[in-house]
Amino acid sequence: MTPRPRTIPDEAILEATGRVIGQLGPARFTLADVATEVGLSPATLVQRFGSKRGLLLALAGSSVASVDACFGGIRAAHPDPLDALLAAATDMTRHVGSPEEMANHLAFLQIDLSDPDFHRLALENNRRILRGYRALLDEAVAVGELAPCDTPRLARAVGALAGGSLIAWAILR
Repeated sequence: MTPRPRTIPDEAILEATGRVIGQLGPARFTLADVATEVGLSPATLVQRFGSKRGLLLALAGSSVASVDACFGGIRAAHPDPLDALLAAATDMTRHVGSPEEMANHLAFLQIDLSDPDFHRLALENNRRILRGYRALLDEAVAVGELAPCDTPRLARAVGALAGGSLIAWAILR
């Protein structure tokens, strides 16, 4: 017997999960919340991901997998490396529409920092982001847009500024 075809791809489920986390936070949302958001039954989510934890791990893994494609898309849309760097550094803001959503995403960060499985994925995600920033900075140096400098260190500063500015925005509104 062949399995039933999937009417909704995992990517759509993971996007819905991200939206639900933004609304409710990672502790308060249920599989039923995600199922309602995406138009499936909670049992289907259990079948695909095993549990709420499995769904959250899949979401974290998809974030890691999307970093390189995100930088590629940004680079293709911005011929100037420094323009691409600015676009990349501000790209996270498209996922956060309100201070409450920011708080809910920060609650997910608490899981990333305290659970070894999530931390491994968060660390790889951050390494890829820093590698993307550094590549753009190296390119800016190569084409003369930026004076020669310590691009790995500058990439870390850009990463800290990008993340910190979201938190400042949520506080200062």
